[in-house]
Amino acid sequence: MTIKEKAERAAVGATLDTLLKYVDKNPEENLLKLISLGEKLLGGTFPQSSIEAARRVVKEGESNMYYRFAMSMLKDIDRGLLKKLLLSMGLGAGVKGTKAVRKNRDIYKCNIPFLMLMDPTSACNMKCKGCWSAEYGHKNSLTYEEMHSIVKQGRELGTHVYMYTGGEPLIRKDDIIKICEEYPDCAFLAFTNATLVDEKFCEDMKRVGNITLAISVEGDQNSSDARRGEGHYQKALKAMELLKSKGCLFGISVCYTRDNVPTVTSDEFLDKMIECGVKFALYFNFMPIGHDAPVELIPTPEQREHMYYWLRKVRNQRTGKPLFFMDFQSDGEYPGGCIAGGRNYFHINSAGDMEPCVFIHYSDANIRTHTILEGLRNPLFMAFRHDQPFNENHLRPCPMLENPDCLRKIIKETGAKSTNLVREESAEELCSKCDKFAREWAPRAEEIWKNNPHPNWKAHYYRDTPEGKAEFGLE
Repeated sequence: MTIKEKAERAAVGATLDTLLKYVDKNPEENLLKLISLGEKLLGGTFPQSSIEAARRVVKEGESNMYYRFAMSMLKDIDRGLLKKLLLSMGLGAGVKGTKAVRKNRDIYKCNIPFLMLMDPTSACNMKCKGCWSAEYGHKNSLTYEEMHSIVKQGRELGTHVYMYTGGEPLIRKDDIIKICEEYPDCAFLAFTNATLVDEKFCEDMKRVGNITLAISVEGDQNSSDARRGEGHYQKALKAMELLKSKGCLFGISVCYTRDNVPTVTSDEFLDKMIECGVKFALYFNFMPIGHDAPVELIPTPEQREHMYYWLRKVRNQRTGKPLFFMDFQSDGEYPGGCIAGGRNYFHINSAGDMEPCVFIHYSDANIRTHTILEGLRNPLFMAFRHDQPFNENHLRPCPMLENPDCLRKIIKETGAKSTNLVREESAEELCSKCDKFAREWAPRAEEIWKNNPHPNWKAHYYRDTPEGKAEFGLE
């Protein structure tokens, strides 16, 4: 950080110290001051309506689920950690990052992501059913220098949020913590099976303050152990107990399949997670990646419809659950469709390949031969930029699962190569596993889209740029 950035961070941090110190004495007054501080810092970066909605939540108090959620954060999360997280997510990513990302998209005429995913290693100490990582073994790892370079290059472009996947990223937990120390204005998250969470790591999380965990669970003990192996559920609960006792922020990562949708959307499961200290829940649709992927685990169209309406139920301000929920498929209408290919994010695997999505294993650039910016401007990522959105119905966002012909076209035109670390999987092989679901989901998705209101999102696509308008005849 520059001297100016350090001074600004110190000034905002001092204000946060004061507000967080007195918030317990007068929650409404000081939460409103926190919102006003955010409004001042954001400077019009986000819609004013969102700021006013946050104020309404505070004024409504206990009758509003989001107020209860906010108070649980203040009650359960270590205040020092919370302050550092607000600085990294709010000042770093929300203010500095968002402005820089938007500016650089115009400068470089390509997608610049808000966040990046990377795999520190392909190694994992588990073998979960339907997980492609289980195929890879201990084949590849990014060096510490490479992980550091990714964040350094990304931050220079404006990217201030980084997520670690794998493999099991906490195999590299010392390196992850070291990078958190190096970049206090960036926010980090690790998707983990939680088996390597120990007391020292919890203390490290509190010390750096800018990292959180998403623990993989698949519902109750029976459904979770059925996919992740006997004993995993209890190990995950033990890790949650330790994290909660240390005041660390953590959530869950839930892959929903045809087998577990009823369980992972049940009140019993959610109430148990809340009791364990979970603060957010990231849901994603099972994707049939890899040669041995069980296609029968893809949720049915009826289950996808259930997920759409279930999300709106659990996020209801009056009757919902005090958790932050997100579903990468059913929430496609909020960012305006597919966010891959660097539009909002992309993925770097453990061999250094730059992939458009954690679920789309094709690449034409590698961090060992290309800079991040070069990769974003290579044909594959530029094709994503050119073709997004892949469907005007944002309940069908994915170029693979819901629009498989789109991915077939992109891979054929760009010549991107399979990056499957075991055996190449052609676009035709992959997309053929999605054709049936895409065909069956389309009419149901259209019916839902026509009969429900949608958020007033402000997506920016290539077709909205001057050159895009000229190409598509939209001037």
